[in-house]
Amino acid sequence: MKTLVLLSLLPLGVLSCSTSNLRGTGDLGVVVERAAGSIMLVETTQRTAIGRVGGLGDLSHASIVFSRDARYAYVFGRDGGLSKVDLLSARIERRVIQSGNAIGGAISQDGRLVAAANYTPGGIRIFDAGTLELLSEVSTGAKVVGIVDAPGNRFVFSLFEAGEIWIVDASNPRNPSVMRLADIGKQPYDGFVTPDGRHYIAGLYGEDGLALVDLWHPERGARRVLAGYGRGEEPLPVFKMPHLRGWAAAGRYLFLPAIGRHEVLVLDRISWTEAARIPLRGQPVFAVAQPGGRRVWVNFALPHNDAVQVIDVDAMKVVKELRPGRAVLHLEFTPRGEQAWISSRDDDAVAVYDTATYAELARLAAAKPSGIFLTSRAAMTGF
Repeated sequence: MKTLVLLSLLPLGVLSCSTSNLRGTGDLGVVVERAAGSIMLVETTQRTAIGRVGGLGDLSHASIVFSRDARYAYVFGRDGGLSKVDLLSARIERRVIQSGNAIGGAISQDGRLVAAANYTPGGIRIFDAGTLELLSEVSTGAKVVGIVDAPGNRFVFSLFEAGEIWIVDASNPRNPSVMRLADIGKQPYDGFVTPDGRHYIAGLYGEDGLALVDLWHPERGARRVLAGYGRGEEPLPVFKMPHLRGWAAAGRYLFLPAIGRHEVLVLDRISWTEAARIPLRGQPVFAVAQPGGRRVWVNFALPHNDAVQVIDVDAMKVVKELRPGRAVLHLEFTPRGEQAWISSRDDDAVAVYDTATYAELARLAAAKPSGIFLTSRAAMTGF
């Protein structure tokens, strides 16, 4: 009887409304169409494109994060544009030009703040995630790279020219506090935070090695790991910078694209020492772990950028090579790892693979696709 009483109190429209137009966001994602200044909306259950949003500016190095409820995508464009896109209505809700040249961004742990990282004029700007109101600015005097969000509503990033790592506590977003870690190494070019949110790692372009910060104890400063990994050998020309955002965390290991080398370095994140080196067919750009941690998929710079190699973590060797198309720029997995989505810029396509059989399941037409970002995958990867 209690159930009947409660139902009788609900408005009639709630009981009789149609659900045909309703959609969850858990299987949605976006593909950056860099040349067109647009994003293609996709869903992974049926592997189809469901819409497109244009007018997003220069997306030649675009980065995307999602809102806490996975309804909105925040698109950071190279032209300094920050756009809030509603995935359900396929429209731009808000857009601001916040700098002259931006390189990425992050969303805070509580989902209330969005931080944009800038090349020009440098520094970061912190916005209200709901309204895109500018709340504060942290000036650095140098290019910001490798921005990530960390526990405690902190943003962590590196300064390319200055050789520093900064930790910004945005608990008070209108007056954030800053901790500067100096002399961390030459030319940090990107950054990565471990899935548990504890360690921040900056790759160093100006020297062999990495800078590691324990975010539980940032007062201890940065320590070097894998220092001199190419000692005694002439580095190869770098045709495309590796991306640490594509580093693979698989169990106790991190798989890191080596700069100027045709190999992936394997770092033990218990001892923070080198565990292995895995030879590859070319210069790696992204190394991405398949959910479950059994395999790591790697793409390459020129002249091998039509290939993807798959590493078996248990065997620590390459076990499969795929040819998804010309100019493979990015790859991503569905949350449980049954599908791999791979963008091929020069074939104007996104290929979807079955990760168990390596069979191609679908091929979606896209205009010069680059980054692929899935809502549920972002939610599961933590920091």
